[in-house]
Amino acid sequence: MKIGIVGAGAMGKTVNEYIEERRTKGEDFESVGMAELMGGGSIESAFSETPDIVIDFSNPANIEKTCAYAEEHSIPAVIATTGCGDVERARINKAAEKVPVVFSANYSLGITVMERVAAEMTEILGGNFDIEIVEKHHRNKLDAPSGTALLLANAINSRGNYEFTYGRYGSSLRKKQEIGVHAVRGGGIVGEHSIIFASDEEVLEIKHHAASKRIFAVGALKAAEFVINKEIGLYDMKDVLCLTQNR
Repeated sequence: MKIGIVGAGAMGKTVNEYIEERRTKGEDFESVGMAELMGGGSIESAFSETPDIVIDFSNPANIEKTCAYAEEHSIPAVIATTGCGDVERARINKAAEKVPVVFSANYSLGITVMERVAAEMTEILGGNFDIEIVEKHHRNKLDAPSGTALLLANAINSRGNYEFTYGRYGSSLRKKQEIGVHAVRGGGIVGEHSIIFASDEEVLEIKHHAASKRIFAVGALKAAEFVINKEIGLYDMKDVLCLTQNR
């Protein structure tokens, strides 16, 4: 599988290194280059040849170019860029009408399972427990709260029973049907997410800690293997791990 990477930052380089690691073990992976678009570069000039699939670990501003490239060459795309807004999500949805696309706020296998578990825990405990989400990341992370925190919050709130409160300040009484979402930024924290279920009598907490960025490269390549032969459509990491029914 020939892979083109959009984004030559820390994550792009990590994905490139992981592809090379897999290739040296005799597996069918090869990187055709990394495209850095923020400085005015182009995907075409960065890749040595047309890849079988493109993986985007860059910036929301590049979503249009990545989607257009995938559409033009009729290849699947794995979109791993965080901080996407409504415009970028709409563009990804449009691309998924022409090519297979995997899009997720987090490519960690553990976070994908945590999302599923959090939804199930809410079904069991939600009526009697307050729910809070705390996420921690390095000082240079651009978006807050993280896309993963929102992914978890939306999984908990799949039925729309809760409203979100982003941080707290001053005097405000906590509402019963409320999910608090809190962001911490400091140092070189790769990523940590906690979901706290608290009642008057007990507290249950589930936590995910990312030890390195490599976990996201592992998940992205697993997504690439999944989507390479899939039909046109939009998929996420739950589909990749077979945690979604009717796919």
